Amino acid sequence: MDKTTDRSTAKVQYEDTVPAAFARRVNRFVAEVVIDGKPERVHVKNTGRLRELLVPGADVTLQRTGNPDRKTAYDLISVYKPGLEWVNIDSLAPNALMKQFLRTRFDVVRPEHTYGDSRFDFYMERQGEKYLTEVKGCTLASDREPGTGLFPDAPTERGVKHLEELAAAAGQGYHCEIAFVIQMNGIRRVLPNEETHPAFGRALARAEEAGVRVAYYGCRVEADSIEITECQYKI
Repeated sequence: MDKTTDRSTAKVQYEDTVPAAFARRVNRFVAEVVIDGKPERVHVKNTGRLRELLVPGADVTLQRTGNPDRKTAYDLISVYKPGLEWVNIDSLAPNALMKQFLRTRFDVVRPEHTYGDSRFDFYMERQGEKYLTEVKGCTLASDREPGTGLFPDAPTERGVKHLEELAAAAGQGYHCEIAFVIQMNGIRRVLPNEETHPAFGRALARAEEAGVRVAYYGCRVEADSIEITECQYKI
């Protein structure tokens, strides 16, 4: 794999954080945690399954929202998993990181760009060339291959559609990339999760054949922060 070694300044730092212990997941959006011995319902900033992370008793980090109108006073942003240390589960963090990362490397960066029937995370321009980037956050580590992440952790028809549209755009002269932002420590590449959604793996292979570049953005994750530390390209 090609590797960029220059340090980026792409970092999300969370303020006003609180430690807690995970108790149970109520639904896709709400979990119950324990703060100083008292139960509290919090917002889960990730609709993925996260079964291997959100286990009873796991240490988690919350961020106070400061919004009195919300039903939940905290967002759940990270969870501690032995072997990986802190894992960021904020589904908004990958795009926030990539926006910072891309702005230092392109003349034009536009989020939420519509192409065909899809809306891609970023459209960029540099020296007259056009680029499209779709961002996927990875929070699932492989049990079989150390240093490897898996995507997706739940079936994603939307993800398949994005790959098909990226392949079409590549055929129209765009430089296209699917960017896996790895929200875990020590993970350097991402493979399609064939057991969960084989169609995504097939779509990824077709996109690569069409010229879509696959990038892995490795991160340093702490309880209250996540930072891109390297970018590697699959070759």
